[in-house]
Amino acid sequence: MPEDIQILSDTMVDGVRHITAATSALVCSRQIDFDLIDGTIRNLRYTGGCHGNLQALGALLEGQPVDFALDRLTGINCKERGTSCSDQLTRVLRAVL
Repeated sequence: MPEDIQILSDTMVDGVRHITAATSALVCSRQIDFDLIDGTIRNLRYTGGCHGNLQALGALLEGQPVDFALDRLTGINCKERGTSCSDQLTRVLRAVL
């Protein structure tokens, strides 16, 4: 099984925590970038993957608490891979919190 997520960068500037992570080779996206501000998700962007669907995911999660994403996206399975681009986000969130 390919490696799971890898945190590439985790920085804090002026109260904004910016995280960049590489995703598992099992999913179509290659990277996830987002900010955490006061426990909420901001500026979520994926590199690779289903562009329209992942833009929609970013729009839906903008300003939402981390727990909102964890509750709704954990365990989503794409094409019987055991994970998905949205599940990868939850793995990144757990890794950095």
